[in-house]
Amino acid sequence: MEVRIGNRIAEIELIEKDGNIVRLTIDGIEYEVDVTMAENGACSILHDGKSYNAELIRSDNGKNYKVNTLFSSYNVDIVDTKAKYLRLRKKEDERQEDKIVSPMPGKIVKIPVKVGDFVAAGDTVAVIEAMKMQSNYKVTSDCYIKDILVNEGDSVNSDQQLILLDLNVVNA
Repeated sequence: MEVRIGNRIAEIELIEKDGNIVRLTIDGIEYEVDVTMAENGACSILHDGKSYNAELIRSDNGKNYKVNTLFSSYNVDIVDTKAKYLRLRKKEDERQEDKIVSPMPGKIVKIPVKVGDFVAAGDTVAVIEAMKMQSNYKVTSDCYIKDILVNEGDSVNSDQQLILLDLNVVNA
């Protein structure tokens, strides 16, 4: 399934669930976590010997959540197959912005592009690590890399611009 966290899109697949132990992949990277849910929406996650706590507030339609952690809040949308199909059909409503922005603080792990590169819709342009998890940031439309404002190894803040894009792509 596809999950949208702010401007970031992650592909998540549940591999196995046995009690509280959950094995899943996020953008192709496998994780094993111990997840405990309380009735009030509180969630405790254990991963690699570290504990994380979050509050999940579910919307009426059950596909959108507000996730509150100790220091941040995130809007999370679960995109089911039908919604993904409709979004692709209405591409003009889902226009790529002219920049890639970090939705959360983290560290730049990889920038697999350089200024002037052409990138196609779905290509990863930055990888950020936050809370020991890596997130791939992809473009949703064909474009060129206009400028890269960060370097691999840099720490970034929430809402910090990472990459500027040139959306004026002429198809031959």
